[in-house]
Amino acid sequence: MNKKFTTAGVILTAGMLLAACGSDDSTTGSEGSSEGAAGSDLNLMEEGKFTTASSGLYKPFNYEEGGNLTGFDIEIGNAIAEEMGLEPNPVTTPWETIIQGLTTDRFDAILGSMAITEERQEQVSFSDPYYYSGGVIFVREGNTEIQSEADLEGATIGVVGQSTYDTAAQKYTDDIQYYNSDVVALQDLTVEGRLDAVITADVVGFEAQNAGLEIEMVGDPLWIEQAAVAVRPEDEALLEAINEALATIIENGTYTEISEKWFGRDLLDVDLEGVEILN
Repeated sequence: MNKKFTTAGVILTAGMLLAACGSDDSTTGSEGSSEGAAGSDLNLMEEGKFTTASSGLYKPFNYEEGGNLTGFDIEIGNAIAEEMGLEPNPVTTPWETIIQGLTTDRFDAILGSMAITEERQEQVSFSDPYYYSGGVIFVREGNTEIQSEADLEGATIGVVGQSTYDTAAQKYTDDIQYYNSDVVALQDLTVEGRLDAVITADVVGFEAQNAGLEIEMVGDPLWIEQAAVAVRPEDEALLEAINEALATIIENGTYTEISEKWFGRDLLDVDLEGVEILN
């Protein structure tokens, strides 16, 4: 069966959801909010604002530039917030404790390239995917010792802690070096003697290559991840509103415009045939 993802799948899924979550007697706390979108039924930290968290260290998805948060995740979050009639309010928090921050009500949602996994689904609820990305191996340019994932046995691998890449690395070695940024791990990869490989997202590695890092991808993607927005399980109304807003920005072309701006392609238009889907 051809598993190539199309935007119609997301639109259909969201189309079956309930209409977004407002009532005639809802109050709004921000100018320009659409009817009911900023109402108390969405259980927002601050009425009229959609506060989303990322690490701020995952270029080109979320990072700081000139004192401001920017990147693909940030722009998608802004578009979703605006579609819900809310003011976007992106914040940063350490990745290692980001789920804890969500469950203790420090922000409304995680919108920072979090992949859907069964373990995470025990703690949070996920939206429809807003992009697909491959988990891949990168090595120093010219490396001849690691040609495939089989060569990772016993290697020194750099990853971000508590990430899906951390879980993958543990299958191959006990010699794992932890970082709070994939970009810093890739920079260390270019220094001889520090790391043998880094496991991260394909697009992050390609961005680092474009920035001049002498690294190269090894083999095919190990898996395909589905990045989604995470909310507290009890925030069902907010999740429905996010899914509806996501479907709308996909349907009206806003999503494709943002994706092509950052990557030159649509990150939802991926051929999944024969590739493991991480969940």
